[in-house]
Amino acid sequence: MTVHIGAEQGQIAETVLLPGDPYRAEWAANKFLSDVVCVNKVRGMLGFTGTWRGNRVTIHGSGMGMPSLSIYANELIRDYRAKTLIRIGSCGGMQDSVKLRDVIIAMTASTVSTPSRGIFKELNYAPCADYSLLETAVASAKSRGVSYHVGGIYSSDVFYDERPDLTNEMERHGTLGVEMEAAELYILAARYGVRALAVLTVSDHLKTGEALPSADRETSFGDMVEIALEAAFPST
Repeated sequence: MTVHIGAEQGQIAETVLLPGDPYRAEWAANKFLSDVVCVNKVRGMLGFTGTWRGNRVTIHGSGMGMPSLSIYANELIRDYRAKTLIRIGSCGGMQDSVKLRDVIIAMTASTVSTPSRGIFKELNYAPCADYSLLETAVASAKSRGVSYHVGGIYSSDVFYDERPDLTNEMERHGTLGVEMEAAELYILAARYGVRALAVLTVSDHLKTGEALPSADRETSFGDMVEIALEAAFPST
């Protein structure tokens, strides 16, 4: 057990999918995994371990924002020896070519600030995904006929942003979407020598103002979860 995760040693798989919402973790585990066991309920942050095509997988909530993600990713890697961590979550589209329900596979994640910023001091570190996961996620999206995009995203440390000037610059420089966790996940993966990727579903759009109703978000996220699973286990 750790301060924030109540699982016993051996209850967390080496491959962990990380939705922000603990109830989305529960939904994904029950929908896609077999032999599901709840392994964490501490502070209401649900985690589940089961199997997918014979492979052990944990789906564990990470909370909202990079500070929360950092807590869970650190403990999963350091204390439970997770080797592959894939964020699955929603994001806001930032380009005209990106539509609601599209999947974004994040190659890089720009940010203003993360919990790791103090380590780098004056250096603007460039967090990026694991290439092997990225490559297999793209192959999965292609084979499934999913509308997908690969490129850079923006990990914001605030939800109610009041920097339209920064949003404009992100859009001008080709940023595909905005979310709140991936940059810190990529930094932690690099620090500990593990693999990380973010596979995101566009749930709303900054330019058009469109947004998926809450009821539609779960039903639209299935492709994202399956792409993440196939990226982690490409030969199964």
